[in-house]
Amino acid sequence: MPKLSELNPADWLPTPEDLKRMLTPCLLIDLDKVRSNTARILSIVDDDPERWRPHVKTTKTPEVWAELAALGLRNFKCATTREADLLGETLTHCGTQNGDILVAYPLVGPNLARLAEIANQRKDIKYSVLIEESAHLAEIPDHISFFVDVNPGMNRTGVPIEESDLILEIAAAAGERFRGFHFYDGHQHDMDLDARERAIHAGYDELIRLRARAIEAGLKVGELITSGTPALLHAARYEPLKELEGTLHRVSPGTVVFHDQRSEEENPELQLLPAATVLTRVVSHPAPGVITCDAGSKAVASEAGDPIAVILGHPEWTPMTPNEEHLPIRVTGDRPQRGSELLLVPRHICPTVNLAEEAALIEGGKLKQVVRVAARAHDLLVD
Repeated sequence: MPKLSELNPADWLPTPEDLKRMLTPCLLIDLDKVRSNTARILSIVDDDPERWRPHVKTTKTPEVWAELAALGLRNFKCATTREADLLGETLTHCGTQNGDILVAYPLVGPNLARLAEIANQRKDIKYSVLIEESAHLAEIPDHISFFVDVNPGMNRTGVPIEESDLILEIAAAAGERFRGFHFYDGHQHDMDLDARERAIHAGYDELIRLRARAIEAGLKVGELITSGTPALLHAARYEPLKELEGTLHRVSPGTVVFHDQRSEEENPELQLLPAATVLTRVVSHPAPGVITCDAGSKAVASEAGDPIAVILGHPEWTPMTPNEEHLPIRVTGDRPQRGSELLLVPRHICPTVNLAEEAALIEGGKLKQVVRVAARAHDLLVD
């Protein structure tokens, strides 16, 4: 698999006839490359769809979720009630049997009430939430189950794994609705891959000990959920997680479906292709050696730092700090003419997708259809 810097943008651009119709900036989703990426991830988990619970916060598009369902995937994670609703609708429409959606977010108040509404409407889907205190259990309707959220050191949500007595107390209080432990080790970004693997595996050893204690206490631990994109390969090849009788270990990366610049840098062994790119056009030549294109911070996420993207086919060019509608780029050699098309591979694809209301689906190098990024943003009211 070629590196990101070696890719030919001609293999990503739609036909000249399609380009003439496309306004910029435009989110392009290449279904052939989505299929290539998902096949690669399945190969990492021994071609067993049951071992992958992808997070749909990246893709946010039912047409892409249907691609995942067609591969036999039926277990998913999401973050928002809108994702939970539309994902459930998509799985039902696809005829997915025993669809299973974990809202991997600590829902409270009206957000929890909204999920209860969704679960009531979609009884063919099993919905679960994360919990981190026993007092929260009384607020959650009987038809929603639980994973105890274990904090592996990321310090974003969950009970610190060192507080194992409290974790087991919460799990026991959940009774038959307790399904397992959620252990998101998304803080492991060490660029020294050996050091990263040692740290990740040390965390899994703690998780395995926690599971053993839970079983000794008479609890059934049906599932361990770990591993976003940075930890995926380290988790998939850690044999102790495959040898847990009565407990299924699932990895949960979502970025991998589309891939991005940061994942390429942090995970060179993944061998994925950028399946979602931003089509932009050169609109100005403001200074020597500088061009400006029409994809600023309202089209490409900027929270992950500069550069916010790489230019496909021009790894030597350097995007500068974006403005809202402008992205200046330092270039070498001849500057492209105003109106020239460029393709950006975002540094962080997940919030980039959330910025787009619509996306152009590309298949076989041609525009297939324009679709809504239907699960972007958030619901506002509970009925």
